[in-house]
Amino acid sequence: MRPGVATVVPVDPSAPTHRRRVRTVDETMDASFLDDAGPLPILLGQTASGKGAAACALAARLPLEIVSVDSMKVYRGMDIGTAKPSAAARRAVPHHLLDVADPWESYHAARFLENASEATRQIRFRRRTPLHVGGTGLYLRLLARGLFAGPPRDAAVRGLLESRVIAGELPALHAELAAGDPPTAARLHPHDAKRIVRALEVLLASGRPISSFQTQPTDTPPGRMRLVGLRWPVADLDRRIDERVDRMFAAGLVEEVRALLADPHGLSREAAQALGYREVAELLAGLRSLPDTVALVKQRTRRFARRQMTWFRSFAEIQWIDLRPGDSAVKAAEGIERALGG
Repeated sequence: MRPGVATVVPVDPSAPTHRRRVRTVDETMDASFLDDAGPLPILLGQTASGKGAAACALAARLPLEIVSVDSMKVYRGMDIGTAKPSAAARRAVPHHLLDVADPWESYHAARFLENASEATRQIRFRRRTPLHVGGTGLYLRLLARGLFAGPPRDAAVRGLLESRVIAGELPALHAELAAGDPPTAARLHPHDAKRIVRALEVLLASGRPISSFQTQPTDTPPGRMRLVGLRWPVADLDRRIDERVDRMFAAGLVEEVRALLADPHGLSREAAQALGYREVAELLAGLRSLPDTVALVKQRTRRFARRQMTWFRSFAEIQWIDLRPGDSAVKAAEGIERALGG
């Protein structure tokens, strides 16, 4: 272990929650497990870009196992709306970090790193390749860059800020952030309440802008990752998103959300924000019609895809594979293999 770097304690993802050791996102985290067997391959892309199908096609060509890098696929019972791989795909290719948390639990980046480190060690012990696949920007950044060692959470300050959000003061909070931390305010969308609150929390609790922590060097060695991305023209990706949303509703997304809401445990704040689930919950509460709900999910998913691409632009080393209508998962897999040097 390098001096000053916290040790990651591997955990069994199936262990009861009360036995897990969970760190906050802002602790310095050791990702030295990634250095054990050469660069770690990561396949990324926007939602509906076909990452999962391409990864499974690649697994038919190479001895690999898939590690999910998706903040919502971790939740049990949230299958349709998160587009988890089918049972057949999971039988054909080992998948990791799926169904490792109950939907009422909070699942944070620190826990992802612990689970990912253990999965990677196990895969490499079996002399196979761990292929990390996903589109959650924070998790990708954690793998590729490490996380800054910022100040711990301040419950009192956060509670005050969140109460102001509820009171409709988010525009004012964004303006306050712009005055105290202009780089962060410029980077965040004015409606991104979660990150605006966190940035102001750091500013108020530490007296330093969060951007000053984020520019500190991390413990991530250069060349540790090999990033490959799937990229579609905007109009084609929008069409794929619309088709996927239609398939989700046809497959029973409304019934899935109804069952989740009927559980007395409810949903954690993180799980409740999953695309499609929040909108269907509002449908079930009578806030809008089914056609309007479907249209809203499509619209918000397209916007989310745009934000994902903004995240990806921070990784200059991504080797992009440009796809067009008619390109198959097998063709994408062939491109991925070439990019990885296979």
